[in-house]
Amino acid sequence: MAKKKTPKTLREIPDKYTEQLITDTLELNYMPYAMSVIVSRAIPQIDGFKPAHRKLLYTMYKMGLMTGARTKSTNVVGQTMKLNPHGDMTIYETMVRLTRGNGALLHPFVDSKGNFGKQYSRDMAFAASRYTEVKLDPFCQTLFKDIDKNTVEFVDNFDGTLKEPVLFPVSFPNVLVTPNQGIAVSMASNICSFNLREICQGTAAYIKNKNIDLTEYIKAPDFSTGGELIYDKKEIEQVYNTGRGSFKVRSKYRYDKKLSLIEVYEIPYSTNIEAIIDKIIQLVKTNKIKEINDVRNETDLNGLKITIDIKKNADPDVLMEKLFKLTPLCDNFSCNFNILVNGSPKVMGIKEILDEWIAFRTDCIKKRTAYDLEKKKEQYHLLSGLNKIILDIDLAIAIIRETEKEAMVIPNLMEGFNIDEPQAEFIAEIKLRNLNREYLLNKVKDMQQLEKDIAELQGILSSETKIKNLICKDLRETERKFGQDRKTDIIYAEDVKPVSIENTVEDYGVRLFLTRGNYFKKITLNSLRFSGYHKLKEEDEIIQEIETSNKKELLMFSDKQTLYKVKIYDLAECKASTMGSYLNNILPLESDESIVFMAAAEAYEGDIVFAFENGKTARVPFEAYKTKLNRKKLINAYSDKSRLIGAVHITGDEDIVLIRNDNKACLINSSLIPLKTTKNTQGVQTFTLKKNNSYVEKMLSAKDFKAENPEYYRQNKIPAAGRFIKEEDNKKS
Repeated sequence: MAKKKTPKTLREIPDKYTEQLITDTLELNYMPYAMSVIVSRAIPQIDGFKPAHRKLLYTMYKMGLMTGARTKSTNVVGQTMKLNPHGDMTIYETMVRLTRGNGALLHPFVDSKGNFGKQYSRDMAFAASRYTEVKLDPFCQTLFKDIDKNTVEFVDNFDGTLKEPVLFPVSFPNVLVTPNQGIAVSMASNICSFNLREICQGTAAYIKNKNIDLTEYIKAPDFSTGGELIYDKKEIEQVYNTGRGSFKVRSKYRYDKKLSLIEVYEIPYSTNIEAIIDKIIQLVKTNKIKEINDVRNETDLNGLKITIDIKKNADPDVLMEKLFKLTPLCDNFSCNFNILVNGSPKVMGIKEILDEWIAFRTDCIKKRTAYDLEKKKEQYHLLSGLNKIILDIDLAIAIIRETEKEAMVIPNLMEGFNIDEPQAEFIAEIKLRNLNREYLLNKVKDMQQLEKDIAELQGILSSETKIKNLICKDLRETERKFGQDRKTDIIYAEDVKPVSIENTVEDYGVRLFLTRGNYFKKITLNSLRFSGYHKLKEEDEIIQEIETSNKKELLMFSDKQTLYKVKIYDLAECKASTMGSYLNNILPLESDESIVFMAAAEAYEGDIVFAFENGKTARVPFEAYKTKLNRKKLINAYSDKSRLIGAVHITGDEDIVLIRNDNKACLINSSLIPLKTTKNTQGVQTFTLKKNNSYVEKMLSAKDFKAENPEYYRQNKIPAAGRFIKEEDNKKS
């Protein structure tokens, strides 16, 4: 029997494999997933909820948790899985954020008992669902009012056994009151919360006049964690108009002078206690802040508290300004008002959002009114049939009594009084005890009220003004019942006087050391005075040392023609008996990159002279390295045509010495080197070289060149050949 030939390439088995474009594959397989994430998971809709929130709250509503006692959270989670086919932990985490105990919302939707963690803490974990209890908060009245009157569309759940609402008929713009964050595919949403009272008042005013200035009513965002919002009119207007932008929120604190400590009791919504404490500890360890003795988390049942012990001579306000600048105690909130409208994501400003919500709410009221109108008409129709038999009740009784078969009662009544089947059913169901004149007359009187109600409902349906008035009425009712004062205070940007970090930094003398092995030491002059020896790695050596002050900026040039800038006060201090800091851990250096020269700057005065192996020197004004944007890294800091063998910072015309590898020295004044404004200039030929076997080996300041008669090596013109170093000068050097 012949063996079946095994195909070698995919092209030989077209029945199993087909070629297709990757773009087609993405469209067929990835796009449905992307759309599912956007539409069914991550982006909130105009009622302010994502599907997961809506499924959970509706389940609790159907469980009767609007009233009565709380139930175990695990019971709610289990019931919610009938609508939300995800894991129980995912559903429980959704519930946690909606609870009063977690504190993430200005107006929680779930009344809770037990440990639900805290919005302001990263490490404070919530308890398992079997230990906690929940019910719906009274605030949920605003969500479910009239939900059973066809106000919103209902759809099948995932297996078609239950119905669930597509949206909630919220009676206020909840999308702007409940904060929401979501990350979808290729887009995201980040909606801050606003004060309910301000939103209700602003929306009612906007309904009456589209040209109002919303900032007069809706002052600024409001957060459940409080804090102080730094109000910049341009920033807030950008957020209000475009739905994008950012603003700053900073913490609140109080100072206890007796105990010399600062207590932070409210923090920005976008950060947490642990992130703040970690950052403060890092700043203290790196000596960037020296006024702090200790920082700890003292949060308890009374609420959030970060305690900072400070030194007695420290200014608490200045210290807090530094912490606002360097830690998340002051944090940005970036807005992206991306909302699903009719199944499509759309980034909108507040007025656009209110327009969409008003249109949605108008539709809800129309559907509710149509539902009520239909019920009233049905009731009126039944009573009109009853009205026909009032004058001859005995005939109705006789028809029923003389009818032999039960099935013929309704047809006989219909024929006897010329009424339709529903009317006959209503009459036939009247109890014997109610067949008295008083009961029947009272029922007929109800017809008059029904006529008024029907006319009123028809008037609402035909009048946009009346519908708007009803929306405003609901807004006033919501504000009256649930409105509360702002939790986040507003401070104006012009009233905030930023403290320059440089002005708060202690200034003192330091000496900086750079080694060939890429180690750096910052040692105070006081410490250096009592030091015994320098500890260095084996075969390492100090190649440069400079004396300067703590407040200056340090420029560090690498052998890759790159300049790195760093504030000296940001560098950790050490003692001479330590090896210092490895520069690769401080600067973003490449693995094979080393720092070869450093210079301290304040006013960027003077020039830098670069000496290259090919005998050329370049003189560049120090000011060429000054940048307006406070950049930390500059490329092409000097020429790459030849290896840099040395650099020196001069503040005037100074003498420098170049030494060749064949023991020749050349002493020249820097005035001979022309000044170039281009940083990566090749310079001019200064030291003449022999062919092939000669190169410049070293450059140093004339004061560091030890010779009995330095003038012997001076050259008044360049390029120069230099002079051989005398034997006695060699010994001194």
